[in-house]
Amino acid sequence: MRLINVDTFVLQEFAGGGTPPYAILSHNWGEDEVTFGDIQHLDLAKDKAGFVKIYFACCQAKEDGLDYVWVDTCCIDKNSSHELSEAINSMYVDPNHVATLI
Repeated sequence: MRLINVDTFVLQEFAGGGTPPYAILSHNWGEDEVTFGDIQHLDLAKDKAGFVKIYFACCQAKEDGLDYVWVDTCCIDKNSSHELSEAINSMYVDPNHVATLI
């Protein structure tokens, strides 16, 4: 699982039971969303309209004492059919790690 670090906006990967508590951003998709590829290059990601949502979600998560946020548009590599299929098939909220919904 990939999560966005609320301080650096960098994706960090976690496996197995090592996933820390995180917030999930619930949002409507727009035309200029930040994708998995975009978030790899913050200078480009910050120019997209969708980055504002990520920025404010990270600010809110920080205020709530969390270090990570999950955002579907950029934490899932939609160019990987295997990863996309896996994400769709496991779309559930794990109450052991999700601390809040933003």
